[in-house]
Amino acid sequence: MPTLSLPRPHRDDVLIAVLGLLGGVVLWALDLSMRTGGVLGDTRLPLIPLAVMSAAELLRRASPRTALAVGSVALVADQCTHGNLATVAMYTDVMYAAVLYGTPAAARRIPVATFLISLLVTIGSLAWTRSPEALLLGIVTALVVFVPALTGVSVRNHRDAADTARLRADQTALLAEMDRAQAVTAERARMARELHDLVANHLSAIAIHSTAALSIDDPETSRDALGVIRENSVEGLAEMRRLIGLLRTGGADAEPSSSPSLGSLDALVEQHRAAAADAGLTCVLEDTRDGGAILPTPVELAAYRIVQESLTNALKHAAPGPVAVRLGQAGRRLTVEVSSVLGDRAGPRAPGSGAGLVGMRERVALLGGEFGAGPVDGMWRVRAELPADEEAVGS
Repeated sequence: MPTLSLPRPHRDDVLIAVLGLLGGVVLWALDLSMRTGGVLGDTRLPLIPLAVMSAAELLRRASPRTALAVGSVALVADQCTHGNLATVAMYTDVMYAAVLYGTPAAARRIPVATFLISLLVTIGSLAWTRSPEALLLGIVTALVVFVPALTGVSVRNHRDAADTARLRADQTALLAEMDRAQAVTAERARMARELHDLVANHLSAIAIHSTAALSIDDPETSRDALGVIRENSVEGLAEMRRLIGLLRTGGADAEPSSSPSLGSLDALVEQHRAAAADAGLTCVLEDTRDGGAILPTPVELAAYRIVQESLTNALKHAAPGPVAVRLGQAGRRLTVEVSSVLGDRAGPRAPGSGAGLVGMRERVALLGGEFGAGPVDGMWRVRAELPADEEAVGS
């Protein structure tokens, strides 16, 4: 057979109940009753509602609805005796706790119900006694039932507002942490792209020409290879120092102030033309743009890096033949296209990991452009369309 188990009272509720009971006993012992007479005239009877009200105080937080029901019965019983002020005082606390710790529905209904009870008691007393003392009875009733309920509503609203503010603060902190993690990830990806673009083409040229110098027993070829190796190593070190300097200073600029631009493409193509001559590659630059157009710095940097990485990939993978770099601009779109002969070629080559294509695709996506790479009619073609004005960048 199932047994009825009451919730365990909170220790503060136990303290309130004990103090209320002791205070009521002291008032009874001093014969400080609320009235001289009652329906039940025995002077010991007020102790019974006092004990019941103390028991209700034990449930004020664990089961506020039960505590209010028991306390209401105890209050009515107390009014039939000489009365005890401690019983009435504890009932106001039970009413307050019923609103504060009860359900949201109870918090809405109890204040309305207690207001109506206070109003009915006032009107009924006026109709019954037709004397000013009836107003005093209504005020006392409101102080006992309505004012504690109204106080509970106010405290509950402040508590709910504090909980809402705390929840919003936690959500704001969580969003800030997510933004910070995304910013760190984006910065790491940007650093990885910069590092790859700054160093990979130089290291690829060094690897290819050092392999050629080791595999071809010819002093002239070795001398030329060492010259290319030295040139690429010096340029790679300079660009690496520039990147390290940017990281150390912690500048707020999105890109280094000395970022390469499309005006440097002639030198870049010439450098790769000299490095790729031994592999049977001929690098050609075709720029059909209007020379007066001014492009945003991020667009120029992305276009330069795409050409740089594409030339490096051609040096590593392309078969002998032309390597064409084409620049064009139509309206608000800049077109960058690099094509080379598809197929394996004999001779030294460096392995590729595919990180270059990933970096190019990420650069174009960040600017809101379109990127494509793949074989077309026996040629390997890299094509990117980038926005040509500040308003369209990243839109």
